[in-house]
Amino acid sequence: MSDIYIICVEDEPQVLDVIIRDLAVFEEIFPIELAHSADEARELIKEIKQEGHKIGLALCDHIMPGDKGIDLMIEMQKDPFTEKTRKVLVTGQAGLEDTIEAVNNAKLNRYIAKPWNPRELVEVVKEELTQYVIQEEKELLRFTSLLDQEKIQEAIRTKGYV
Repeated sequence: MSDIYIICVEDEPQVLDVIIRDLAVFEEIFPIELAHSADEARELIKEIKQEGHKIGLALCDHIMPGDKGIDLMIEMQKDPFTEKTRKVLVTGQAGLEDTIEAVNNAKLNRYIAKPWNPRELVEVVKEELTQYVIQEEKELLRFTSLLDQEKIQEAIRTKGYV
């Protein structure tokens, strides 16, 4: 069975530490991988793909050295391997034009402003991963303890998956 990863792309180590702390509850089922730049994220995506795993969620900062987060998310949307990945922009610095570009071209699922409320971040991640597994997985039962039980049980009833 392949793993479903969460990737976090953020150039500030302290912010990555906080994201990891806030999302630790998900790591029991969804391994979390970190990248400090869009280039590192590309390498990470390539490794996850080569190992036969999936990426269910990408949390990405916008302003980083090198390519911006939105550029990476647009690339991910164009790549068949990552186009279904749920994409969340986590930033305090994206302007309206950048945000519109991300929504339109990267099929951005959510935008979270820095600083975020930890409970809000966990809720967004839970909702996005629930959507991902319902759309992409056949065996849903293993996700009920961690994700939105009602939505998963409804999907099991309607799709007939276990």
